[in-house]
Amino acid sequence: MSQLDLASEAGISTRHLSFVETGRAQPSREMLLHLAERLEVPLRDRNVLLVAAGFAPRFAERPLDDDAMRPARRAVELILAGHEPHPAIAVDRHWQLVSANRAVPPLLAGAARVLLQPPVNVLRLSLHPDGLAPRILNLAEWRAHLLARLRRQIELTADDTLIALLAELVSYPGGVSSSPPADHGDIAVPLRLATRSGVLSLLGTTTVFGTPVDVTLSELALETFFPADTATAEMLRGLAA
Repeated sequence: MSQLDLASEAGISTRHLSFVETGRAQPSREMLLHLAERLEVPLRDRNVLLVAAGFAPRFAERPLDDDAMRPARRAVELILAGHEPHPAIAVDRHWQLVSANRAVPPLLAGAARVLLQPPVNVLRLSLHPDGLAPRILNLAEWRAHLLARLRRQIELTADDTLIALLAELVSYPGGVSSSPPADHGDIAVPLRLATRSGVLSLLGTTTVFGTPVDVTLSELALETFFPADTATAEMLRGLAA
């Protein structure tokens, strides 16, 4: 976003914005929050920005088992359960598994037990040679997709844990692919997973809470998968039955 665009969206002059950027003007707490919202700065980093400017943090960070988070937990569980018989999971900012619906465990057969011990990192579980990787038929495509998402997340957060996770994941075998998926043109990358029932072809979507004011909740994501073909839909119904 250009300085002119940011100033226009924030409702201030480019001159004042320039003064804020160079330290010639001291922004108010409200102005910092206003600019951070326009720039889509994550809530965690907005707290850091406020503290650096001499203000108290604005956004609470509660654990998911806090009583105040009960409505959010209930909403997550309702979404996951309602998505059955299709698989769905909830993950935190480090891709640690928070919850999963009943369609997920049957898909994890054969993964090393150590990878399934809490806390389960779903990226590690997906790409590790002792995890799901040997059963992902389009591993190069799926690996490139996941690594691209992780790199983008690191660009936004500069999170040390994610940086270390990326270094680990790129060391795994699996190849790299920049070509579009063969069976869905260039619209999406499906996960093609071999199971005892046959090959599942799944299209994924990511859902986040729309108006969070808690750091933990803002970093929670629901990864939901839909059948990409009729055979997959039938197999998932069969697994559920």
